[in-house]
Amino acid sequence: MSIYKEVMGKDFVHLHPKLQKRYEQLEFTPFQAKGVMKNIQGGPKYLYPFFQLGVMWKLLFPERGEDIPFTIANTPLIGQNGEKQIHWERIFYFKKKKRYFNALMSLDAKRKIIKDYLGEPSLIYSDLVMTAMADGSLQIDSKDQRLVLGKIEIPLPQLFQGLATVNECYLEEEKVFQIKVVVTNPIIGTVFAYEGEFKPYDTSNIFMDS
Repeated sequence: MSIYKEVMGKDFVHLHPKLQKRYEQLEFTPFQAKGVMKNIQGGPKYLYPFFQLGVMWKLLFPERGEDIPFTIANTPLIGQNGEKQIHWERIFYFKKKKRYFNALMSLDAKRKIIKDYLGEPSLIYSDLVMTAMADGSLQIDSKDQRLVLGKIEIPLPQLFQGLATVNECYLEEEKVFQIKVVVTNPIIGTVFAYEGEFKPYDTSNIFMDS
């Protein structure tokens, strides 16, 4: 089974059926979709150099705006140690620039969490907890974070963490997936946020009959 179904256990069946398909298929089959971000927001202007630096790691970017086209690709992989991995590639298409928000996820079966390495090469690590909400949507919360410096991982104090809350749902009438992401810091408040909708586009995808 996929790492997401495994980590959620019995809670997985409470997701909307389209979300179950989306995350279950990732055991073997890539998921590809495109859509539009209704808005992409950021924190204070003094964080601009930090976001500009993040471009180098395909992790953060300083651009903001409305109605930004984007694509998402989730690709199942097998790591060097034989563990299942899912590579996340999110590309945002601004007027003359492409910006990335990439990650590599795997399963920590003992702790029942998803391991999330953000950036390429990885710069930040987060524990991820996945929860099926009462309305069938999926909520993902990032927990403890570490700074990744090659093979060295340094725990980050809470004051320096940017914790994400993600909500993904399926809108029946529009036949689209909706995504909302908010990254917050205890001092700064909202550091980064976006909200948008997307549809699968791969003709071999199991969602094409929607």
